[in-house]
Amino acid sequence: MTEEEKKLLSTFESRLRHLIYLHDELKRENNRLKELLEEQKEKNIRISEEVDKLKTDYANLKTATAISLNGSDVKETKLRLSKLVREVDKCIALLNE
Repeated sequence: MTEEEKKLLSTFESRLRHLIYLHDELKRENNRLKELLEEQKEKNIRISEEVDKLKTDYANLKTATAISLNGSDVKETKLRLSKLVREVDKCIALLNE
């Protein structure tokens, strides 16, 4: 093996080591990003559940407010109560299936 071939081989080996090092670094970063993504997904699920709960609470509050009105907005109150009755009927129908 000539001196030039040895130099080329040495250069190749050093570049290969560097490439392996970069590959390992990228694998570590990829794993870190996957963990971060999972954390964000879990956070998103928790926030979505909280939003759903708040929407339900808001609807209940609106219903309670509408029921407690003393005739000022009777038509809207009747509509809300009718909607509630329909929802209860649907639930009963589902339970009977």
